Amino acid sequence: MKLKRYKGNPILSPHPTHAWENLAVFNPAIWYDADKQLVLMLYRAAEAHPEYKCYFGLAVSNDGYHFERVSDEPTVSPSVDGFDASTIQDPRMVKMGDYYYITYAARHFPFGQFWLPKEQQYRPPACSPDFPKALRDNATSTGLLLTKDFKTFIRAGRLTDPTLDDRDVVLFPEKIRGKYVMMHRPLEWVGRKYGTKHAAAWISTADDLLGFRQSKLLIKGKYDWEADKLGMNTPPIKTEHGWLTLYHAVGADKLYRLGAVLLDLEDPSKVLHRTPDWIMQSEAEYEVEGYYRGCVFPCGKVVMGDTLFVYYGAADKYVCLATCKLEELLDHLLSCPA
Repeated sequence: MKLKRYKGNPILSPHPTHAWENLAVFNPAIWYDADKQLVLMLYRAAEAHPEYKCYFGLAVSNDGYHFERVSDEPTVSPSVDGFDASTIQDPRMVKMGDYYYITYAARHFPFGQFWLPKEQQYRPPACSPDFPKALRDNATSTGLLLTKDFKTFIRAGRLTDPTLDDRDVVLFPEKIRGKYVMMHRPLEWVGRKYGTKHAAAWISTADDLLGFRQSKLLIKGKYDWEADKLGMNTPPIKTEHGWLTLYHAVGADKLYRLGAVLLDLEDPSKVLHRTPDWIMQSEAEYEVEGYYRGCVFPCGKVVMGDTLFVYYGAADKYVCLATCKLEELLDHLLSCPA
């Protein structure tokens, strides 16, 4: 079973006259407002400046295929002097009550244009050896934004341990057994102590959204196409068979591929079913020819009618769409072991 690419891809491309998004637009968070029949897309946008700062833009659609930008300006920009002052990346969002909860990755210093030869890349300022290691390494933290209307935002702070490089943070859209639940990918949690050879996906529960600290290994590389790091991608969708979500894995060839899992409704740390083979890999020209050659990276998915819409970043340059029948994916998963 494979996801089917939309023939109209890419569905969103860099805007040549907007300085904040003239290089790339990719890795979008998605929410479907069924009452308004409106798809909201909060996408990552990158400038062409050597520092490669990223912002969030907002686009909307009535059909899930054709999107229009809401503004010529960023919807969210890096903060003035916080931990996310240099760049904000890879949003994921869920809605609980009146608020949208948006997780996002951030760095202390600009990332720089990583695809260029090292001698041409932007270099962040050198840090004193007395500074914390995460600061010296320009490690990625994950923050939390809250909004009701995408006009005003609450910067709630970090969700993850500031001493770690911890990203791919995904919240569940409701409490489970009275607890908030998130999945994340701490880069340093590898080795015998952690039970995984490569960075993997973990799951954590907490009474307070800013209180995630105890975690349990959820899934790690198991198949040949998962030879390197692995992380969760999209907020789970509740189905009668379990929580459905997607994850990515990087192979020995450094290409990104996608898999799917079903997690137990009452105990989402329990994996019920998992695709042994990938359901999508980097193949199309727009997924290979870009700033990360060979990357498909979804940050959001929604169900409209009987169809699952998966929105993904392609080659760190474009926003694209792939679809499948929801029941087809569920039936496939139910035939797969954990």
